[in-house]
Amino acid sequence: MKIFTNNRIPIKLWADKIDDNALAQAHNLASLPFAYHHIALMPDVHCGLGMPIGGVLATNGVVVPNAVGVDIGCGMCAIKTSLHVEDIDSKRIRKVMSAIRLMVPLGFDHHKELQNEALLPKGHDIDSLPYVKSLLVAARHQVGTLGGGNHFIEIQKSSTGEVWTMIHSGSRNVGKQVADHHSKIAKRLNSRWYSDIVEGLEFLPIESPEGKNYWREMMWCVDFALCNRQTIMNRVCEAFNEVFHNVTFEPMINIAHNYAAWEHHFNKNIIVHRKGATRAYNGEIGIIPGSQGTKSYIVRGLGNPDSFMSCSHGAGRVLGRKEACRKLDLQTEIERLNALGIIHGIREQRQLDEAPSAYKDIDLVMANQRDLVEPIVELSPIAVIKGD
Repeated sequence: MKIFTNNRIPIKLWADKIDDNALAQAHNLASLPFAYHHIALMPDVHCGLGMPIGGVLATNGVVVPNAVGVDIGCGMCAIKTSLHVEDIDSKRIRKVMSAIRLMVPLGFDHHKELQNEALLPKGHDIDSLPYVKSLLVAARHQVGTLGGGNHFIEIQKSSTGEVWTMIHSGSRNVGKQVADHHSKIAKRLNSRWYSDIVEGLEFLPIESPEGKNYWREMMWCVDFALCNRQTIMNRVCEAFNEVFHNVTFEPMINIAHNYAAWEHHFNKNIIVHRKGATRAYNGEIGIIPGSQGTKSYIVRGLGNPDSFMSCSHGAGRVLGRKEACRKLDLQTEIERLNALGIIHGIREQRQLDEAPSAYKDIDLVMANQRDLVEPIVELSPIAVIKGD
């Protein structure tokens, strides 16, 4: 851990290197009058909108929509199947992948037919969620869809030969619309209050009507993202059973990495914003994916107070999306994945934004957070579906 002390509060960094833009964003966070104790940057840290991805911000009495991010509740889930690598072959795995593609829309695609309302979050007072209420029809088209960018469905194998499946997805366009809606409100109010806050870090007092509205709708989106992953996972399990039959599945591991929550740290109740960071309380089970050509990990949290009991949410980007498409060689990336025997979908230059070389070395990322988590299962990709 490195510590920067030339701000109102310190910045604690778990990465060997950090790009200048992400560090500048961290300095902005550390200058906020409501930021509490210190800023924590995980080993996968890279530049985001307003706040670095891989960052943890604790605040006194305010919530910052852009410190949660536009994909509210985005996260990971994973399941161990009863299959072993000896039970599978590339032909049948391709059949599983084809079946998944028929059931799970990818990228910008949504379900053409309304999905069952029972798939949406329960236990929320919809009348207290005015903006979410206006998006419920869209949500029924979007639940059970993967999305694009770095979202994925992977079939993986553990170091001891068990077959797993892992999903990365979030709250889709519904979550983005909720995030954008409340960010605009925060920006308008901060301007009215003559608040001297860096653009992208506008805040809402948590006890204000606007803060309470955002909090309720954020929590619905966190639950919607979980419902989305659960629905996708159920359909992935269906695909496995279409091909292999009588496959059983262990309980799903789930963890979000874009949200805010009331927590107790350093003798105070505060609001912890994790943007591309995973909670890692002592003994808590989490998921840290690599890239589609590298290992992923099921981990156990060590409850390190200096990170606000957090860890990385993945490997983290080393190249921006456009930069990766411009700089990386298509054939080299394809050959790298083919040499590992991974079934993948990279065919065009535009898909290099998700090539393994666009990401940090997951081994180094894991080494840099050995005081935050301990790996308990090591997973390698067998087949990957990306939402282009």
